[in-house]
Amino acid sequence: METLKLLRDYFPTAIFTGKCMVFVSEDWRVELTEHKDNDFSKAAPKPAIIRVRISRKTLDGDLLEASYYEDFQLALLGELAEQIEKYVQAAIGTNLREA
Repeated sequence: METLKLLRDYFPTAIFTGKCMVFVSEDWRVELTEHKDNDFSKAAPKPAIIRVRISRKTLDGDLLEASYYEDFQLALLGELAEQIEKYVQAAIGTNLREA
């Protein structure tokens, strides 16, 4: 959860639930979760994987199965945030900082 906590500064409209970060709008739900490789036999640990799941809401307000789904694994936090933002913006057509 360390990386997600650091990403909160990049995405001020996000809600951190303790297990994921969530962005909610009238039409979309964007969820970021953190996954780590627990193989301690490796010399240098890899950066955490941030999984981005984007779900569209129906007219009834229900969520459809994840419309978009991608894993990001970048070591530099600024680059990670930038790439996630570009991905989500392309998928939903809205900037995360303004959603």
